[in-house]
Amino acid sequence: MSTRPIVVKLGGEVVGGPVGAAVAADVAALVARGERVVVVHGGGPQATSLQKALGIVPNIVGGRRITDAATLDVMKMVVAGKVNVDLCSQLMAAGARPVGLHGASSGVVKGVKRPPRVVSGGGPDPIDFGLVGDITGFDEALLGLLLGAGHVPVLACLAADASGQTLNVNADIVANQVASALGAAHLVLVTSTPGVLRDVKDPASRLRTLTVAQAKAAIADGTVTGGMIPKLEESIGALADGRVGAIHIVGDVGVGDVVKEVAEAGAVGTALMQ
Repeated sequence: MSTRPIVVKLGGEVVGGPVGAAVAADVAALVARGERVVVVHGGGPQATSLQKALGIVPNIVGGRRITDAATLDVMKMVVAGKVNVDLCSQLMAAGARPVGLHGASSGVVKGVKRPPRVVSGGGPDPIDFGLVGDITGFDEALLGLLLGAGHVPVLACLAADASGQTLNVNADIVANQVASALGAAHLVLVTSTPGVLRDVKDPASRLRTLTVAQAKAAIADGTVTGGMIPKLEESIGALADGRVGAIHIVGDVGVGDVVKEVAEAGAVGTALMQ
């Protein structure tokens, strides 16, 4: 057992299903043996579905959601609402004691509105992403209080600025930065793929471990493509200050797989380390 916490991030696509239930069981098992666990989640697929149902056309540039006022309302309803509640329900069913939180929960996730910037896939001009935030910090005292009492903080991917304005933030960014802020021993990213693959069509081509240098080379030579690029880049950044022990990318996990990956780097997914 480590005194350093473990951060587990789930994409919205797995919450509510068998993968979410398996992760919840593993989180409960980790807490039962004395580990301190923080859970972070997204909700992109559910947000897109609700936007379409409400007649709002999703505006996504370079893989990033532009967030106007109507879209932010959708994110509040989906991410801080249904997805957070569903995940807390799965954790409770597994025997854990979750506490659902979002940025406006005493400023537990602090942020500022992101200024316009040029992004890959977005053309040559700076893009104004609207009510999207860059993280400036966390209420580490609140998280420590909950963790010390045996609770599992469940963070929705919403930040808030000093005035209480809610801001949309990518869940991978929240997970990586809270892992760094807390000095996590492990950050486990639960995705729709089994890890970093040499061949995206062949699950057997999974790379068990990657150093930061190897990950940068895999991006540069085209081994890593698509949505895995920003995921790896964010993780490389989180490892840069040396506060996170290892980052694990796993997918389609069953009960026991997250526990196994934490115990043995690369046993189930891809472990990224310095």
